[in-house]
Amino acid sequence: MGVKSRTKAENRKEAKKKTAIACLQNNPTSPRKARLVADLIRGKKVELALHVLKNTSKQPAEKMRKLLLSAIANWQLKNEGLRIEDADLFVQEIKVDVGRTLKRINTAPQGRAHRIRKRSNHITIILGSANQEVEEVVEEETNESK
Repeated sequence: MGVKSRTKAENRKEAKKKTAIACLQNNPTSPRKARLVADLIRGKKVELALHVLKNTSKQPAEKMRKLLLSAIANWQLKNEGLRIEDADLFVQEIKVDVGRTLKRINTAPQGRAHRIRKRSNHITIILGSANQEVEEVVEEETNESK
């Protein structure tokens, strides 16, 4: 591995430390309904997003709340010495993609059949840290340990 590619790889590794990711596969709600809830929390701070999801009556909100808590826990594992309040975490990106579709048959009059599509989705939440000072502290700690 050359010097140039090594530095690029180290930069990518440092960028991954600043973000935390959590994914939910095959969530049994339609992507359209889940996108309505995702739009409510996109770009919001973590505390506000948790309150919004807790007080939303839509069905995908509870699963997204658990997923957001999982992303917060993933961030804590990456940054053990830091507090969440100091990091100023926010929902950097949230994606709702189409998952598998279960196809079922519903009987119809006169010997016909109607197709029922039970849709599912994949949800990905990426958290970012808005506070630059925390990132600099992490960089200094890594430099001191080397």
